[in-house]
Amino acid sequence: MAQAVLQRIAAGDANAVQDCLKAYGGLVWSLARRMLRNSDDAEDAVQEIFVDIWKNAGRFDAAQSSETTFVAMIARRRLIDRIRFSARRISPDALEDIVAEPADRADRTMQTTLEAGDAVKALNSLRPEQRQVLQLSIVQGMSHQEISHATGLPLGTVKTHARRGILQAREFLGLGDSQTSKEVHA
Repeated sequence: MAQAVLQRIAAGDANAVQDCLKAYGGLVWSLARRMLRNSDDAEDAVQEIFVDIWKNAGRFDAAQSSETTFVAMIARRRLIDRIRFSARRISPDALEDIVAEPADRADRTMQTTLEAGDAVKALNSLRPEQRQVLQLSIVQGMSHQEISHATGLPLGTVKTHARRGILQAREFLGLGDSQTSKEVHA
């Protein structure tokens, strides 16, 4: 039965999907846990991998490889793609490194460097939780919901930290108006 699972999936057999999960779930899960840092990423990856397996089941050729090899190769490729994608993302700690680039670079002007330094000072003047929320939002590009999940803070608290942090940073930079200032201190 195990040798025919992918062919059965390709033929549209709904029971074959469950058989595939039983036969290869342990393999895919162990690869994901070994290659990825946390269990949430591994769970997401396992789901994506099985979707890929089911989409590509028709391409399986028993003359070329075993089903186990076919499944392992799809899993490995998906996991490598996921690792490469996460490696391209900027960590929240890198904000100061980004804005503290040398002023003599040809594509940077002195004004940009000064403004970036002021922005770092403004961020550093914030409460730690406000700074964390803004760094995750600005540098990582995370949504409020994603920040809430990542930090364990309630969604409303994340939104409050983001708004107050932006307003206080604007005030620090001399960009706030009197109405903004009243809102921040309220």
